[in-house]
Amino acid sequence: MLIAGDIGGTKTDLAIYSSKSGPHAPLAETEVHSADYPSLQAMVAEFLSRAKMSVDVASFDVAGPVIDGHVKTTNLPWVMDESSLARDLNLKSVHLMNDLEAVARAVPVLRALDLLTLNKGEAVLNGPIAIIAPGTGLGESFLTWDDSQYVAHSSEGGHCDFAPTEERQIRLLEYLLPRFGHVGVERVCSGIGVPNIYEYLRDEEKITERPEVAQSIASAKDHTKAIVNAAVDPHNPSELCRATVEMLVSILASEAGNLALKVLATGGIYMAGGIALHLLSALQESQFMQTFTRKGRFKDLMARMPVHVITTRAALVGAATYGLENLKNHKE
Repeated sequence: MLIAGDIGGTKTDLAIYSSKSGPHAPLAETEVHSADYPSLQAMVAEFLSRAKMSVDVASFDVAGPVIDGHVKTTNLPWVMDESSLARDLNLKSVHLMNDLEAVARAVPVLRALDLLTLNKGEAVLNGPIAIIAPGTGLGESFLTWDDSQYVAHSSEGGHCDFAPTEERQIRLLEYLLPRFGHVGVERVCSGIGVPNIYEYLRDEEKITERPEVAQSIASAKDHTKAIVNAAVDPHNPSELCRATVEMLVSILASEAGNLALKVLATGGIYMAGGIALHLLSALQESQFMQTFTRKGRFKDLMARMPVHVITTRAALVGAATYGLENLKNHKE
């Protein structure tokens, strides 16, 4: 039996699988708030105790760079090590991978029902594939073909420099530079980036906020969620929150296009992450693809690249896919 987990800065998904069930059919699963636990060991031990199932191996994806089986999470105060986890949880083996590597591993096994297509394009058989995922932070990864299968590659592209594409974004960068020194694209294109855009539009562009909305956001435990909810309110949307979401989507489209060019993603671009799922209606508007393809002489090439949004928990599927293969190797 396998336990797999998607360890996020905000929430963690854990699930138990058997070799027969496959990566899309967990036998038991849970979702917990990551910060409620002092360590991954404590979280996993509690879940296994409740599930009353015995597992042999584990596969976890983590928001952070995994180096030689060791990782310090980017948005949690945790340090994890494969050998320590295996010892503490009494497992035969534990594998740690970057969360976007896990999403990449999921792409080849995704089903049609797991995807929403923004641009059908013209996929090149076995062409490189790009993955971008705005969640708590911004993750990026890619897949290349090695003559027999796709190979997943992790990256920390979300921490590359934010590259403004028009005057408004230039002013946003100027607003954030004194605060952060280095403004990575994650600062303006993720859950942690939403409040930064909101504050810029409020403080510098003087877009007013209704007092009751401002109070609701200020008192919310999750400011990003409150801002997004106010932006998409079907009855009385906030002008400031809508402007925040529009700028976020524009930046996401540009960065997705940048990544697609860097890996020459003729096999397609896949978006994942909670922010993408919450903003599906905005991503489906024509402005997203117009911005994505705005790459000068490469506009026609960009228009031929398929663009999809992953609507399932792709990182968990990817972690499970790797773990089930590992479990099979242990049995052989």
